[in-house]
Amino acid sequence: MKRYSITLLTVALVLVYVGFVEWAFGWKSIIDGWKSVGEGAVVGAILALVATYFVRAHRIHDYFPSETKGRFIWLFRVTQVHNLLNTMLPFRLGETSFPLLMRSEFAIPVARGAAALFVMRLLDMQALLAASAVGLVAHTGFVIWAWALWFIFLVLPLLLFPMRDAFFRLSGRLLPNRLSPVVEQISLGVPHTWGQFLRVWFLTAVNWGVKMAVLAWVLWIMGLAPFAATFGGALGGELSSVLPVHAPAGVGTYPASIVAGAVAFGASSEAANFDQLARAAINTHLLIVVSALVGTGLSVALAAILQGKK
Repeated sequence: MKRYSITLLTVALVLVYVGFVEWAFGWKSIIDGWKSVGEGAVVGAILALVATYFVRAHRIHDYFPSETKGRFIWLFRVTQVHNLLNTMLPFRLGETSFPLLMRSEFAIPVARGAAALFVMRLLDMQALLAASAVGLVAHTGFVIWAWALWFIFLVLPLLLFPMRDAFFRLSGRLLPNRLSPVVEQISLGVPHTWGQFLRVWFLTAVNWGVKMAVLAWVLWIMGLAPFAATFGGALGGELSSVLPVHAPAGVGTYPASIVAGAVAFGASSEAANFDQLARAAINTHLLIVVSALVGTGLSVALAAILQGKK
């Protein structure tokens, strides 16, 4: 029981979630929501999300160019396994897989992999907030000053990058000596050249820009309004996936966070609209899970094909 406790917990929570959705809405009505928007929209959304996985893999290649040179498909497989574990495992346990996978596949030290992951997650959070802030700009009526503030926030990492050395020196002086190795490892995770940092920042912005646009579009075509609320819902769902209380496969927590984010950005919470919002949130969550499975399956298949040719 101790050995398989996480697996048993995951299966139990997924079954409870499946039963609750059937009781509250009925899975047939949930699937009908996809049928109403058409197969083309479903396939297009999945392909767009899978495309972002290649962008993520390329970003990691920029972090470790020499170690991953000529092995992009294997790197893609590592990133997809990490993404799937992140999606499926509770309490952010999937994050620990990245440095371990990079060590086993590319002989990258765990500390270096963990430091790079930490810096990438900081960039991810900033890019996620910047992408979702389009909803706030829409809420203002797309006025010029709102776009100006949004652009400043978008390029904020570029403004802070020249201060990185001074920041780490100050941290080394202010923090206790026992934390010096931690600060040093984190500093190693920050790109050291403008060229590398610009590529990493750009790929991060593209990744989250595309993903948030796809999720907002899916919520929009499923009847969520106003426009700002679609970005609020997408933000809520993605923020839930970085919280420590993230449920296995996001069951319950991801759709609930979409609803909360959409309401916070102006969606109606009246009973009639709330029911439609909940259905759209569940379908968007299914889209995330399916795209993660498709991406992982594709990465494994591509790696197997290349392996077979050798």
